[in-house]
Amino acid sequence: MNLELVSKKAFISGSTQGIGFAIAQQLLEEGAEVIINGRQKDKTENAVLQLQQQFPNTKVSGIAADFSNKEEVNNLLEKLNDIDILINNVGIFELKDFETISDEDWSHIFEVNVMSSVKLSRQIFPKMMAKNWGRIIFISSESGVNIPGNMIHYGMTKAAMGAVSNGLSKLTKGTEVTVNTILGGPTYSDGVAGTVEHFAKLQNISIDQMKATIVQQTNPDSLLQRFIEPKEIANLVTYLSSPLSIATNGASLRADGGVLKTLF
Repeated sequence: MNLELVSKKAFISGSTQGIGFAIAQQLLEEGAEVIINGRQKDKTENAVLQLQQQFPNTKVSGIAADFSNKEEVNNLLEKLNDIDILINNVGIFELKDFETISDEDWSHIFEVNVMSSVKLSRQIFPKMMAKNWGRIIFISSESGVNIPGNMIHYGMTKAAMGAVSNGLSKLTKGTEVTVNTILGGPTYSDGVAGTVEHFAKLQNISIDQMKATIVQQTNPDSLLQRFIEPKEIANLVTYLSSPLSIATNGASLRADGGVLKTLF
C-alpha cells in the first residue's frame, strides 16, 4: 500500500530509541522527511547517523532538547518549520508509591509528558490549519485508562494527553488536519529491555523466561501474551500519519495487545 508520505515532513519527540525511533524508521521507509529528538546531543547525532545508514536516500536530521529545560524547548520550537506530521511521543515514567510522590515529581512528569505535547502542538497546529493539512498523534498508554496503582502520576499524564488530543481535534472541523491518540500497551522498549536483562541475570534465567514471567505477573489477561514490539506501535502511527487516514479523527486507538478489557 502506498501511504502517500513522500514529501511529508515529520517531527517526533523522544525518538532516539524505542517507539519513537521505530516510528522514524517507518516514516523514512515510506519516503517522509524526519526530524528526530533526544535529550542528549551525542545520542541524537548517533541516532541520526544510524538512520542515515539504514535509509541513505532520505532526509533525516535531529534536534537535541530536554523537555524539562525551558530554554532548550524554546530553541527547539524556533527550529520547527513546515511540519506536516507531529508525533508527541516523549515521555518518562517511574514506579513509585503514591505517598512518596513529591510535588516536584508531579510537576516534572507533567512538564515532560504533557506540556511537551502542548507546546509542540501550539507551535505547529496553527500552521497545519493554515495550509489545511496535517497530522498530530499523541502516543499515550493503556495506563491512561487503567491507571496503575504504583505509578499514578504517570497514568495521570497519559490520561491528560488523551484529553488534550481530543479537545484539539474539535478545532479541525471541516479541514484535512487530524488529531488522534494511540493507547500503547506494555512495549519492549530499550528501557524495559535493560530492566528485564537485569532481573534475568539476578534470577539466573533466560531473558525470554524473564519476559514471560513479567507478562504473566503484570498482565495475565493480555490477549497478545507477550510484550509489544516498538515497530508494532509504529505500524499504526505510520498509517495515522498518512493522507489515507483522513476519516480517523478525534479517536483513541488501541495498540495495547488486548490488555484493556472495556468495550470502548
